[in-house]
Amino acid sequence: MNEQQSVGRKAAPRFLETTVELEKKFLMGRQNRPEELESAVRYFLEFLMGFESLEVTGPAVTVFGSARFPEGHRYYDLARQIGRRLAEAGYAVITGGGPGIMEAANRGAKEAGGLSIGCNIKLPKEQKPNAYVDRFVQFDHFFVRKVMLVKYSSAFIALPGGFGTLDEIFETLTLIQTGVIEQFPVVLVDTTFWACLWAFMEESLLSAGTIDRGDVSLFHMTDSPEEAVNIIVKTANEPQ
Repeated sequence: MNEQQSVGRKAAPRFLETTVELEKKFLMGRQNRPEELESAVRYFLEFLMGFESLEVTGPAVTVFGSARFPEGHRYYDLARQIGRRLAEAGYAVITGGGPGIMEAANRGAKEAGGLSIGCNIKLPKEQKPNAYVDRFVQFDHFFVRKVMLVKYSSAFIALPGGFGTLDEIFETLTLIQTGVIEQFPVVLVDTTFWACLWAFMEESLLSAGTIDRGDVSLFHMTDSPEEAVNIIVKTANEPQ
């Protein structure tokens, strides 16, 4: 490559930045005013798109869980049963719209004739939407997607998952703890998987005084799909 070609290549403008690159740039600190305004408008438009796309009129339950469990895994089967039981109880099922637990819950709901909704996220390693959603919205930003997963739900079920699932669980519990949303039921399924989390709350958070005794009761744990759904149905039918 000669010098002229080298200079020309280095000087070539980039007309399109990916969402991830824009997000990194935004979170690196203060930007100039036009860039900050552009980010704010982009987020506003994404929220608006979500509000217009997700018309959920009846009761709905959001199911959290890992994308890494394939069909045939016991957690996949568990989520599928839960999706089916929720649909049979009259609830729409909302998930992150991807594979694994999300696919299984959507699949169970769809197979039972219920409404199955997916709120997918664009990732560097692209997360494709699963094939079992009746309504589907693709988001660019995690925080917009998380608002949608909470906004339209009156209960939450969490199956085993990783950092993303923990993030979703604790954000939901924080919103309940602080009174930002109602005391909707939060059910963690598979007591063996969540036992260490429960112990951490009891032995570290509660012991240190960073949460109150009542905060530990903001969620339920069970191994039974039937019981998980019954907790939600019972709570919805309790007098307010």
